[in-house]
Formats: sequence, structure tokens, C-alpha cells
Amino acid sequence: MTTEQQLPKGWKKTTLGEISIVKMGQSPNGKSYNKEKEGYLLIGGASDLGDIYPSPKQYTNEATKLSKANDIIICIRATIGRLNLSDKVYCLGRGVAGIEVNANVEAKFIWYSLMNSETYLLKNSTGTTFQQVSSHTLKKLPIVYPTSKETQQAIVNKIESLFAEIDAGIDSLKTAAQQIQQYRQSLLKNAFNGELTKEWRSKHADTLPSENELLAQIQTTCEQHHAQQLADWQTAVSQWEQNGKEGKKPSKPKAPTQAVKFEENFADLPRGWFNFSLDTLAEISGGLTKNAKRGSFKEKVPYLRVANVYANELKLDEIATIGIQENEKARTLLKTNDLLIVEGNGSIEQIGRVAIWNNTINPCYHQNHLIKARCYPFVLPKFALYFLISPMGRERIINVASSTTGLHTLSLTKVANLIIPVCSLAEQTEIVAILESKLTACDQLAAELSKQLKQAELLKQAVLKAAFSGSLLDK
Repeated sequence: MTTEQQLPKGWKKTTLGEISIVKMGQSPNGKSYNKEKEGYLLIGGASDLGDIYPSPKQYTNEATKLSKANDIIICIRATIGRLNLSDKVYCLGRGVAGIEVNANVEAKFIWYSLMNSETYLLKNSTGTTFQQVSSHTLKKLPIVYPTSKETQQAIVNKIESLFAEIDAGIDSLKTAAQQIQQYRQSLLKNAFNGELTKEWRSKHADTLPSENELLAQIQTTCEQHHAQQLADWQTAVSQWEQNGKEGKKPSKPKAPTQAVKFEENFADLPRGWFNFSLDTLAEISGGLTKNAKRGSFKEKVPYLRVANVYANELKLDEIATIGIQENEKARTLLKTNDLLIVEGNGSIEQIGRVAIWNNTINPCYHQNHLIKARCYPFVLPKFALYFLISPMGRERIINVASSTTGLHTLSLTKVANLIIPVCSLAEQTEIVAILESKLTACDQLAAELSKQLKQAELLKQAVLKAAFSGSLLDK
């Protein structure tokens, strides 16, 4: 705060209590609330405050503490320091206080001054369950102001003029950020409706596989994969026998029940594209179920949970451990490029999040609420990932999700049956390369916009600092 020696000419140092009436809120009797929109609108706390003016929705017939028009409303609990201006008479609830400034002081000048008061209020708040600002603390809050109301108004006008310019810039930055997000979605949409590689296909039309050729390639790969699974199983059984048959015998992999086939109609897909179920394109498996008995297992291993997986992003700052048995390892071990799909049990935004395992932690396993999809060689993991986060992919995930009492969830079967459009490996490679390049550019631009938004908010703080040091009108 500016000291006496630093005060500009014509300025005075005082306290909020000396230039205003501080009215601490008080919650009315619960029986006084009504749905008939009678009485006073009640400002209970931060949730009832708008951008500038309050926006409460609850009415009360009983009011012991009232604001006046042009009073300053300040939140004194929870979101301490949040401010509004009173545009009419309100009932002041327990979470706020009203500040009625003296006639010789411009209310908006004090309102802007209080925007710099959060540090003081938090430092002098009290409470254990939640912090609260007392009447004494509010009244002792230091204020410096020019004694001329004309100067006060000139400073307010200057602040609002500069804030308007900054807000216009912020709006432009936010619009640009929205346009980047729309462009991202457009890229992902065009990647899987054929538009993104339309020109590429026309140049490589002679090399695109026919339906029969693609089916034969996939069928051969599936058979080779099953043969490898059998070999791995036989090795695991031998190891199990050498260990004295401790734990359950490794499960024999199931043979493919039918020949590889196309799914649904693919007439609307570009030439060389076909629909398949995800379990035709990848090995689908669940993870470790957390339960009390795992605490008694000798071996504890790191494992990935739903909280670690976001849309095309892994958050690995907090990795939990879990008890595991030897015969569970092969099924739940994560390998580089495994897709992890959140089964979820919550909002529609939470389910179906997908990321690719990068082998940062090795070995690492996964919980049962993360469904693992290990792509076969004819599908690029990033191609599958980009489809699942595309508008078409999200729509298909939402359509198959179960919903009970507002909670949405997927299952191993639903994920296995998801329909995925697939093209040749060459075209997949081209799509991934284009998306990687353009989405990286989007991310870089979004990061720059975010940086500029933060700088704009800091600029507002610089304006307020200049205003209440007496130098704003000199600029």
C-alpha cells in the first residue's frame, strides 16, 4: 500500500470503515424463503454474484440486512473478495457484506480499489472449516483516494476505458481459441470421411487394395496373431508348471470364431475404406479389479487408473500400486502403443477418453476400468486413437454407452463392437502424418493464445496498480 510520503498531491490515506457503512449479511429464517417471487432477492454468497451485478434467484419475505442501490457487495466467505455492485435493494445473506460509501466518495472508485484487496483479506481472514472475513477486518482495510470526487470519477473513467480495450482484446483471443477448436474438430472429421486424403487417393488409386485383398490381409494377420498367442500360452503353462502350479493355470487363448468380415454398410465411405468392429482390428482386454484381498499379495506393481487417462493425454504424476499374481501379468501388462479407453461411470464427457501408452513406466499394468486395445499390424494405433476422439468416433461411443440415473458407462463388449472405418496402411500413415502436423500447429497456437490471455489479465492488474498509486491519469 502507498505510504503517506508517497501519496500524490490531493490524496488521502484512510480505512474502509472511515468512508463507508459496512453491513455484514445475515441469513434470514429458512421458513421465510418462498417460490412466489415475493419479498427480496437473497444474495447468499459467491454463487449469487454475476459479472458486475448480482444474479440471485431465491426470494425471502424476511430481511434483517439490506443493500442499497450503488452499494458494493463483497463476498466474505468461500470465494473471499469477489465483488459486485448493487443495482437495487437486496437481502444480504451470511456469505456477503454490503458497503455503503459516503456521499463524498465515488462508489465505483472504491469498487475498483477493492479489486486489489484480496491479499489483505485472505491474510486477515479466520476460520478452520472455511475462511471468513470479519466486520473488523473489512473496516480496517486500508484505502487511499483523491479527496476530489471529480478526480475519483476521472480515474474510474480511465480504468473503464482501458479495461474496455483489454476486454475487446480478450474477446478476440477467446474467439480465436474457439476457432482453433472448431478447426481441430473439422480436421478430425475430414480425416475419417475421406476429405483429408482425397487428393492423395486420386494419385494412388492403382495401389489401393480391393475388398478381397484387404480381407485376406486382415485374415492372415489375425491367424498369425492367434498362433503367436498359442505359443505364448504354451510358454506360460510351462512356467506355471515349473513354479509348482502356483495360482491359476494360464487361460488358453480363444480361437477366432469366424472369418474376418466387414461390418455395416460402407457405401458412403471413400474407395478403399471399410468398416470393421474394433475387436477385429485389435486385441481387447480388461485389467486388474481392485479389491481387499490384493493387499495380501506379495508383489505390488504400478498400475494405471482412469484418473491417469485423458483425451490423447496421459497424466502420470500420481501412479498407484496394486497387488498382483503372476498369472495376471501377461494379460494386464502395458506395452508401447497400447490404446487405453476409459470405461467410466459418470458424465458423457468422462467415458471413452483414450490415450496411447508410451512406456514411461516399465513395467506398468492397468485397472479393469481401463479397456486396453492392442492394435494388430494392419492398423496404426494413432489412426485408431484419432478416430476415437473425432466427432464420428465420439458419436459412436456415446450411442453405445449405457446410462442409468444419469451415469454413463462402457463395457468390454461395447468397446469390442465399436465400428471403426479402416483404409490401407499407406493411407493411414498419410492421415496420421497430416493430423500430427496440423494438430501440433493448433496446439502451439492455442498455447500462445492462452499465454496472451494471462498477459491480458495481468495488464488489468497493472492498470489498477497505476490507478491507486496516482499515476494513471499521467499516462
